[in-house]
Amino acid sequence: MAVALQDGELLEMRQLVGGQWSEPNGSSFFSINPSTGEPLQELKSSSEADVEAAIDSAQQAFRDFSKMAPRRRARMLLAFDALLEKHAADLVALLGDETGKPTWEAEAEVNYARTYSWWYVGEVERSGAGTTVPSATEPAGVQTFLTIKQPIGPVALLLPWNFPIVLCVRKVVSALAAGCTCVIKPSPETVLCTLAVVRLLERAGFTGGIVNCVIASNDTTPEVGKKLCEDARIKKVSFTGSTSVGRLIMAQCAPRLKKLTLELGGLGCLIVFSDADLQLALDGLIANRLRHAGQTCVAAQRVFVHASVFDDFLALLVRQVQERIDKQALGPLQTARGADKAIRHIDDAVRHGATRIDFRSSARTHAFQASGFFVAPVVLTGCTRDMLVYQEESFAPLFCLSTFDTEQQVLARANDETDMGLSSFVYSRDHDRLWRMYEGLNVGNVGFNTANTTSAEIPFGGLNQSGQGKEGGIGAGMDEYLVTKSATVRRT
Repeated sequence: MAVALQDGELLEMRQLVGGQWSEPNGSSFFSINPSTGEPLQELKSSSEADVEAAIDSAQQAFRDFSKMAPRRRARMLLAFDALLEKHAADLVALLGDETGKPTWEAEAEVNYARTYSWWYVGEVERSGAGTTVPSATEPAGVQTFLTIKQPIGPVALLLPWNFPIVLCVRKVVSALAAGCTCVIKPSPETVLCTLAVVRLLERAGFTGGIVNCVIASNDTTPEVGKKLCEDARIKKVSFTGSTSVGRLIMAQCAPRLKKLTLELGGLGCLIVFSDADLQLALDGLIANRLRHAGQTCVAAQRVFVHASVFDDFLALLVRQVQERIDKQALGPLQTARGADKAIRHIDDAVRHGATRIDFRSSARTHAFQASGFFVAPVVLTGCTRDMLVYQEESFAPLFCLSTFDTEQQVLARANDETDMGLSSFVYSRDHDRLWRMYEGLNVGNVGFNTANTTSAEIPFGGLNQSGQGKEGGIGAGMDEYLVTKSATVRRT
């Protein structure tokens, strides 16, 4: 293990089941350091019996935890937030080894995670808020209607690898704030990051089966995920990942009509109108496409620039991307298959007529490092819907540009060329146009003159093939873990 932690207990490789850390009983596998392509740590998968025990533990713990006073849960979440801050340096180090993120980017992820742990401290005491509604029909005053909200039950949290700290925190604090117990399954690529967060949850008081964490390799993930989806004791599943896996999870949950939150793939666009502040749009696009080397679901896969400003925009983009990678390290892609996919996307675009613009290498950046799974940034112009880059997420630092002439044309392209609908971004000084795009874009999240659409304060989630349900926001994210019950009271 290359990383040295200030708190050695955070370097955890065991599963947490029923409040006990234990070595899993399944097969061994290695996590890989994407910066070197070399094995990072040997781990063991949880067996079927381990997963069964974790589910049973969550069910048993739910009986008491769901009845815990909201203020007590809030104090535990506050303690967890303080622990995230205290151990931020160790979490950053783990992120660097498991995801290859440069230090500045790993620090940003940990800080972002804490916006959710802090936010849900305030959400807890509103978790059970209901309504009282008088009867709307005659005779008035005879009946009154009441609602209450209650935690849905034990939940399964299936995590991705691209933001292992923040997405673990976002899901788990939502569930715990609502009063649900959890079984967490990390991505095989980022088990150590997740286990460190789980260790901090335990220190904050979420013990005795409230939080459980099982481990799966790429080979055993299908069977572990299937067990969590099909088991009747798990009342809800939250998953972040690809659309294809999301469909599989939905099918596995369908026989029991299980509640789902699915945050799936995005094929969003960034639209630059002729009246846009070009520098503002460039700043947003470069940050958006180079964040975690392009491996984000909210990355603007398709970039539409008005024809009248395209040449100026392209010249500035090429110059400023070069300046960025000369000054600041860019991390690797997570896996060898991800790097292979990026190269395949680039080659396919060029074969279909796109123009490729490369960048010179620099001694000041790791972006062109020979080892590991590094892919250098590339600009592709003249992109069309028949290219893979406009059909699939590249999850790589690619800038895929094309031009448009009218608002109607670009709105049609944004909506009709994909059935995904996660996030899109619009740059314009015309507020009426921004509002029309807000109403017209078939996505769950829209950024106006910004390339960011995720924050603890607002609900986040997609439409159509980008999933269902919300995370974060006032009430919305926590409601995913609650059920509403109504009562009718006859008054005499």
